[in-house]
Amino acid sequence: MNEEQSGIEVAVVSGLSGAGRSTAAKCLEDLGWFVVDNLPPELISTMVELGAQSSGEITRVAVVMDVRSRAFTEDLGSVIKDLDARGYKPRVVFLEATDEVLVRRFEQVRRGHPLQGEGRLADGIAAERSLLSKLRAEADLVVDTTGLSVHQLRAKIEDAFGSEGSTSTRVTVLSFGYKYGLPMDADLVMDCRFLPNPFWIPELREFNGLDDEVRNYVLGQEGAEEFLRSYQHMLRLVGAGYHREGKRYLTLAMGCTGGKHRSVTLAEELARRLSEDDGVMVKTVHRDLGRE
Repeated sequence: MNEEQSGIEVAVVSGLSGAGRSTAAKCLEDLGWFVVDNLPPELISTMVELGAQSSGEITRVAVVMDVRSRAFTEDLGSVIKDLDARGYKPRVVFLEATDEVLVRRFEQVRRGHPLQGEGRLADGIAAERSLLSKLRAEADLVVDTTGLSVHQLRAKIEDAFGSEGSTSTRVTVLSFGYKYGLPMDADLVMDCRFLPNPFWIPELREFNGLDDEVRNYVLGQEGAEEFLRSYQHMLRLVGAGYHREGKRYLTLAMGCTGGKHRSVTLAEELARRLSEDDGVMVKTVHRDLGRE
């Protein structure tokens, strides 16, 4: 039974304490994986079976394991072999770092190592490295986080486990009316009131920004095309920065007086242009359209 037959992907994330397991787990969650942290090894197969029986609601399960689970390597090794025999083909990711870096990370958060007992921090790290040596040797992907920032580690996990859709930047272009207040969830706000208001054109007043009559009027105004072209260029720069920082969701608010004409037209046109860029998924929301 391969992945298509089982209907579910399985990943096991493990490695040295302080090497970035929590960051990897959060990244997998953002990529749409169902993540379970510190599940006892004997329950992993049960968890995967439940996911496989979820009628497609759960298609990817990631289990994050560490040495807090006793008999760790022996139990986990047998579970991985069992899953493999069942056709789930788990991918094992092992995170590690140098002793010097791990010591510094533990000291920064002022926490002890789970295996140091009454000994030194270095003793706990050495014991864990020895305990996990067999698992490391059998891992599908070993990531050394010694010189990696959080964002660089996220990028490596995304490269290994993200689909095209899950790593895309998801943009919501939101139109609104200033007289109803600013949207609370906006990352960037653009004022569209620099263009003439169709409200004052009697034959356009009853139409809205989705209608061709208003759309042609708004986009035909001086400065409209230059604004859209310049704003899209700026958003590409901002979006690339957000992507490097691990931000995958962006809300762009476009406001006019009532949220009926200018903001609606410009939001629709901006969304259309952004949707042509690679790695961007766009939707429009017109918060105040029809509110009058």
